[in-house]
Amino acid sequence: MTGNGDSRAVGEVAALPGPPPPGLRARPAARETPGGPGAERLGYRGPSACAAAGITYRQLDYWARTGLVQPSIRPAHGSGTQRLYSFRDILVLKIVKRLLDAGVSLQSLRTAAHALRTAEAGELAGMTLMSDGATVYRCGSPDELAELLQDGRGVFGIAVGAVWNDVDRALGQLQAERVDTGEAVPAEHPADELARRRHRSG
Repeated sequence: MTGNGDSRAVGEVAALPGPPPPGLRARPAARETPGGPGAERLGYRGPSACAAAGITYRQLDYWARTGLVQPSIRPAHGSGTQRLYSFRDILVLKIVKRLLDAGVSLQSLRTAAHALRTAEAGELAGMTLMSDGATVYRCGSPDELAELLQDGRGVFGIAVGAVWNDVDRALGQLQAERVDTGEAVPAEHPADELARRRHRSG
């Protein structure tokens, strides 16, 4: 389990390692993308990213410009281009917002965002982020969670898999864009799904 790059640990559970120093390249994110089949071929513009992550456009813009959470598909180049966010980018946005609301420091926010961007896709569903407000820890098993809690310190947790499901549901109702062609992919509204189910049952 891992936090903000310092050497402190709870028992044998270490804090998340921080982002690499300037000039060193981070390990690239896994090729697999959460969010269901075909999700890696879809991108989302700023308004959809904001709606799914529960943030304002001002936050989205500021975090992109300061490098906290940048769009991995298409960054903005001048005033004429639209940023395009992936499913994982929006997952990170939503988790960063939750950590920010809980009072986590900017350094720890950057560390958590880096860890989420570079984790293997298969790890995300079972990952839990815990924080005491100063340090963020990554737990991958019940034993690690128990170890973190055993000394009685006050911590809160975010189940990444639960946030993943929230983002997946939200994006299903928002317009997407095919990465390869730029073609708009309309939202799937709940009423449309209900109609399809009635048609199949009839």
